[in-house]
Amino acid sequence: MIPRYTRQEMGNIWEPANRYRKWLEIELAVCEAWTERGIVPPASMERIRATANFDPQRIDEIEKITRHDVIAFTTSVAEFVGEDSRFIHRGLTSYDVVDTALSLLLKEAGLLIRSGLTALLGALKDRAFEHRRTCMVGRSHGIHAEPISFGLKLAIYYSEMSRHLQRWDAALETISVGKISGAVGTYAHLDPEMEAAILKRLGLAPAPASNQVIQRDRHAAYFTALALMASSMEKISVEIRHLQRSEVGEVEEFFHPGQKGSSAMPHKRNPVLTENLSGLARVIRGHALAAMENVPLWHERDISHSSVERIIAPDSTILADFMLNRLTEVIRNMKVYEDRMQKNLEQSRGLIFSEAILLRLVDRGLTREQAYAIVQRNAMTAWEQERDFKEVLLGDPDVLKYLSREEVGTAFDLGHALRWVDAIFDRVFSEEKAAT
Repeated sequence: MIPRYTRQEMGNIWEPANRYRKWLEIELAVCEAWTERGIVPPASMERIRATANFDPQRIDEIEKITRHDVIAFTTSVAEFVGEDSRFIHRGLTSYDVVDTALSLLLKEAGLLIRSGLTALLGALKDRAFEHRRTCMVGRSHGIHAEPISFGLKLAIYYSEMSRHLQRWDAALETISVGKISGAVGTYAHLDPEMEAAILKRLGLAPAPASNQVIQRDRHAAYFTALALMASSMEKISVEIRHLQRSEVGEVEEFFHPGQKGSSAMPHKRNPVLTENLSGLARVIRGHALAAMENVPLWHERDISHSSVERIIAPDSTILADFMLNRLTEVIRNMKVYEDRMQKNLEQSRGLIFSEAILLRLVDRGLTREQAYAIVQRNAMTAWEQERDFKEVLLGDPDVLKYLSREEVGTAFDLGHALRWVDAIFDRVFSEEKAAT
C-alpha cells in the first residue's frame, strides 16, 4: 500500500512563525555580539534573552500601519522586551535580517530535500540490483533496438540522481551564507569581524562581499539545481509512463485496492502518480527561470526579487520534497512484469540482434556497406513478412557464404549481449563508495 504524502516538516519551515523565529535568532545573535563589544550591558542582554518574543498576529496588525514587515516585527519584539529593546537591530538594515534568515530557511529546507534525495537513491539501488538480470528490449526512437536489463535502466537513473546529490551539496554550500554588513554592505556601523562572529553562531559563512543583499546568483544556483533534479525525476516518470502503456505493459505503478482509473471506463489503471510528477517538474523549472531573473537588481538593491522569492522559495522546496517522496514510493512499489518484458523482447523475432550479424560479416572481410546491405535486406524481409530473422538469414546464400549456421546462431545470444552488465554495476556503485 502506498501511503499518502503527509510530511509536514517542509511546510512548517515556511510558516510565518518559523520565519520570525529565524529573525529573532539573528537579532539576538547581533545583541550578543554587541554585548561582547561592551555596547550592550550584560544585565540588559540577560533581560533580552529572557523576554524576547513576538506575536505573529500583532505583527500583522502593526504592518497594516507601517507597511514594513521588519519594522512591524521589531515593534512586536519591543513590546515584549521593553526598555532594553533599544539595543535590538543596532547597526542593521532590514535585509541583514531578512536575507540571512532566508539563507537559514533555504538551508533547513535543503537538508530535508537532501534526505529525500538519498531515500530515492536507496530505492533505485535496491530495485536496480533486484532486476540486474531482468532482460528487456532497449528502445531507440521508440523502436526496438538491442537487449538491455531493467536493472541497468535503473542503475543509469541512480547514477544520474547521484550527480544531483553532488550538485545539491554544492548548492547548499553556496546558499549557506549571510550578511550583517549594513545598509549597502560597507559595515558603516559594525565591522567584518563582528559579522563573522554573528554568522558563526548561526551556522553560516559571511558573504565575501555584499551590498544591501546577498547576491542572487546564489539563490539562482539553488533553484536551478532543484529544477535539474525535478527534470531527472520527470525523465524517470516519463519512462514509467511509457512502459505502462497497454501496448507495452512491462512496468506499472502500484494500483491501490479500491482505486479507480476512470469515471467512465472501469478497466482503466492510469499512471497518475508519474503524470503528476511530470506536471510538477514544469512548475519548478519555471521557478528556476524566475530566480535567474532576480539576479540583475538595480544598483545596491531593489525590491523586485522579494515578491518572487516569497512564492518560489516555499513552492519549489515543498514541490521538490513532495516529488522526491512520491517518486521514491513509485520506485519501491512499482510492479515489474518480467514475462511481458520477455514477450516484448521476442516480438521482433530476432531483429534486435542485427548488429551482431553485421559485425560478424565485417569480420569476414566484407566492407561495412556490403555487410549492412545484406543484413538490412534480410531484416526488411523478416519485418515485412513477419518471419523469424534467424530463419531468414539461414535461407540467404550471401550470408552462408561467409558465416556457418552455428556462427549465425551464436549471434542470437542474450547472455553475450548483456555480458557487461555486472561491470557497469561495479562502476556505478563503486563511484557511489568513492563519493561517500
